[in-house]
Amino acid sequence: MREYLSLSEEVMEAKEHGKPVVALESTIISHGMPYPQNVQTAREVEQIIRDRGAVPATIAILDGKIKIGLSDEELDDFGKSEGVAKASRRDLPYLLATGQKGATTVAATMICAELASIRIFVTGGIGGVHRGAETSMDISADLEELAKTNVAVVCAGAKSILDLGLTMEYLETKGVPVIGYQTNVLPAFYTRTSDLPVNFRADDPDTVARTLAAKWDLHLNGGAVIANPIPEEHAMDEREISAIIGTALQEAADNNVSGKEVTPFLLAKVKELTNGKSLDANIALVKHNAEVGADIAVKLGR
Repeated sequence: MREYLSLSEEVMEAKEHGKPVVALESTIISHGMPYPQNVQTAREVEQIIRDRGAVPATIAILDGKIKIGLSDEELDDFGKSEGVAKASRRDLPYLLATGQKGATTVAATMICAELASIRIFVTGGIGGVHRGAETSMDISADLEELAKTNVAVVCAGAKSILDLGLTMEYLETKGVPVIGYQTNVLPAFYTRTSDLPVNFRADDPDTVARTLAAKWDLHLNGGAVIANPIPEEHAMDEREISAIIGTALQEAADNNVSGKEVTPFLLAKVKELTNGKSLDANIALVKHNAEVGADIAVKLGR
């Protein structure tokens, strides 16, 4: 495994001293926002995790290695690089073999985090079952990864461009617990609520950590979704965002956008139609997830 994994000095030191580590994805850096805002946001999220007693590990594919934690120089270079591949499970071997840069999705970050024995991963929102999947079979690899990889994902629910009902059904079929953090219903990324109940509610990080420890102690393989609503002051109006998503979906269909290009197309279109408000919301919820994820990692480590 040493041939493929490269831990940063900070992460290596944390491992040696038993400090909790929190994984972070890199797709949000290379495909989520422009430079230098992407690098600034990534650094702010990392600092939030440090301030709460854990160590951040931003994961990316660089120089034929899975980098577990990026230096300041690597993060800056990665953030301004163009043409970075979006790396999911199927892409990892090819990108490593060819030495190309890859930005890890939720699924790939979970795989890499487990390889490095990191159990808590913070992101914005998970992928899921796309609308119309009953005919297109467009289902995110994130859900399959959650079914078999022992990493908990702290997020603001599933992206609201998806079919949230079918996403919850899929997770239930795979035995993936969806734990609402201080909420009884699934948050819908840009908004705090949906009409879908979560499986369980936890009001503090200790309850989440004990639940995860019990799950993995019992060898119940697979991850968990820790659904943490966007802070109220940054949440968007539900009717407004629903109408905008409807418009974005129609444009995607009109332009024959399909496969892994659907999500970035829709998110870019939503950003355009909200005059950037959706990006501000995205940044706010990721930072909030970092706070909660770090707290859970600290408790789990104890």
